[in-house]
Amino acid sequence: MMRFLMISPLLALCLFSVSARAEDDDKVPYWASVDADIANMRVGPGDSYRIDWVYRRLHLPVKVLRREGPWRLVEDLDGTKGWMRDLLLSRHRAAIVNGDGLIEMHAESSDSSRMLWRIEPGVVGMLGDCKNGWCAFDVEGHKGFARQDRLWGAGAP
Repeated sequence: MMRFLMISPLLALCLFSVSARAEDDDKVPYWASVDADIANMRVGPGDSYRIDWVYRRLHLPVKVLRREGPWRLVEDLDGTKGWMRDLLLSRHRAAIVNGDGLIEMHAESSDSSRMLWRIEPGVVGMLGDCKNGWCAFDVEGHKGFARQDRLWGAGAP
């Protein structure tokens, strides 16, 4: 009987930490990215609903607004909303350059740092940490820093 009582608190602690992590996974909205070469967006949360859009852009950022079983209600840069399977999405943060005109990628998170190159709207890259209005941004291995206000997918969802 004593052995059960000693294991019990440890088991409770493990169950609590698993439950807390699962609870964090349930919080919406959150950022995600398309993790498939082809991802269907449906008008409802199920395979029987018609496909409204087909995304063919790996790492495209989306905002997850709601969860329903394995389905996620997502919104893209244009404000289009629809349902995708969770298997098509990743929690790895990505961003897409938005707005008009080219943006500058810098070697460091400062306007005064060396400019590495310019990127046009629509370019997708993996997002790193954002601080003081700048985000680490990786476009197919070309790494630098971009202004956060020109990256859709950065900041709070």
